[in-house]
Amino acid sequence: MQPANPEYAQHVLARLTDFCRVDGVLWTRRLWDIGSILTLEELWESASWQSRKVISGSALDWQRHQLACLIGPDLGMGDKALRRELVQLLGSEDLTDPGPGHRQLRVLIDHARDGYLDRWADRVAEGTPVKPERLARTLAAHLLDLGYTAQFLTAHWLSGLRSKNTHTEAIIASAAGLARIPPRNFHVLLSLSSVPARSIAENTPDWLNNSEVASWLKKEGHSTSGVRSQGGFLYRVSARDPYGAADKVREMFERMVARSFFSRRDRGGIAASPVLWVSGHPEPLPLAGPARHADVLSLAQQGQLYDVARPRNPVDDALELAATVNQAGSSGTALAGAWAAVESLLCHPGDPVPAGERSGKAVAADRLAAIVACSWPRAELTTLVRRHGRKDEQDELSRRRDACTTSRAQAQVLLAEITRNGAANLRFHGRTRYSDRVVARLLAECVAEPKRVVGELTSVVRITLRRLYRARNIVLHGGSTTGVALDATLRTAAPLLGAGLDRIAHAYFGSGLGPLDLAARAKLSLSLVGDETGLSLVDLLRKPGAEAA
Repeated sequence: MQPANPEYAQHVLARLTDFCRVDGVLWTRRLWDIGSILTLEELWESASWQSRKVISGSALDWQRHQLACLIGPDLGMGDKALRRELVQLLGSEDLTDPGPGHRQLRVLIDHARDGYLDRWADRVAEGTPVKPERLARTLAAHLLDLGYTAQFLTAHWLSGLRSKNTHTEAIIASAAGLARIPPRNFHVLLSLSSVPARSIAENTPDWLNNSEVASWLKKEGHSTSGVRSQGGFLYRVSARDPYGAADKVREMFERMVARSFFSRRDRGGIAASPVLWVSGHPEPLPLAGPARHADVLSLAQQGQLYDVARPRNPVDDALELAATVNQAGSSGTALAGAWAAVESLLCHPGDPVPAGERSGKAVAADRLAAIVACSWPRAELTTLVRRHGRKDEQDELSRRRDACTTSRAQAQVLLAEITRNGAANLRFHGRTRYSDRVVARLLAECVAEPKRVVGELTSVVRITLRRLYRARNIVLHGGSTTGVALDATLRTAAPLLGAGLDRIAHAYFGSGLGPLDLAARAKLSLSLVGDETGLSLVDLLRKPGAEAA
């Protein structure tokens, strides 16, 4: 497809919608990676942590090698001097901080950021071939990395593009225009319903008393009905959009609550209104942040959700540690709990320590990546076969699907259909139809070249999960919760973490298979799929000869 093709633009918009929608999107269709500019920023920061022994030299080398592969085909890096300098720096220069390579990287990042999406727009306008999937990932990742929120992009940007039936060049130009808009200042009101040590609060900058809270709300055009305030704080923050401003104040409140737990009296007693008010935004926004969607659905499906009276096992412990990802609180706590869960399940004392590494714990990220990637084809085959057709319009594929008694059998029905006819006979309806069509084509590619497609998925997931490991090291060994990519790491890694834990829990509670054994099965499946063994995409995580499920 070419950018001038309406189907191409439809593909881009469908995937942008998947990447930016907060709720109602399967983990298989979420955005798993961050953009090139933030990845460069992360490398620059990692070099500083490496000099402080927080990140190993081998981990930094792996990171820069992966980034060099990413930068190479990135049209936003230009086609001559800038790209050449970046590739050369990543390939051979010493990035030690302090040092000339580290300083040069800083300057190159600033050059690369300026006009990044404009360069993409120019190259696409010139006719440079770009896969629509790559374009959608680039646009979404860059805008989210800049600080635009998924809520804003979905409600205010993408909705406008869809209503205008926009062509591809206009989509890119619109994204580039957003990128050029600098952050702006917002006033955000945090109203408190419980204020221990009130005299301290009243002497804190930005404090408003009860009447001042009501006055500000009325001035901004908000109703005061039902607002029971004991005072509050009016913060001035810089953000890309109102939702981002609310996010920043939400983080401030979480820090406030964390500090209150160190009080001798009224420990943790600070409480707030369930909503925040942002200047210029017509409706109050929830104090609770959007879900991170680390979902482990097999707990309910296998009847394990309430079964906690039996003796604890390693999977129980890991789920408890990883639950911090979905709970309110700091990013640092969530990152620490997430990686602790992964490491506890997928590391073993007998694992070899690669040369240059201190512990060899990164292998846990690689093992989880293999499990997640191997679960992708089955998950999407099951989703798509169930979404095919209308209830009142049965065709042969629908009848064969409805005759199945297991989800595995349904997935096999669709796999056989795609093997024979590709995605040509699949029909989707409803709000997910455009995304379904896109994923159906990707599945057809996967059926045709399973080793390549699943291998590419594994590489993307591995990069994201190793980023989770680095971010955790910055938090626990560096003592910092302000890393440049910490929030982006949680945004991209949480759904993958949930998917991996879901498969681990399913295998453990369903058949007693341990996490390391499941990882070994996944690693072997990545090597065997598409070869003479006849290993099916439906069965990459299934024991050969096991009963259907």
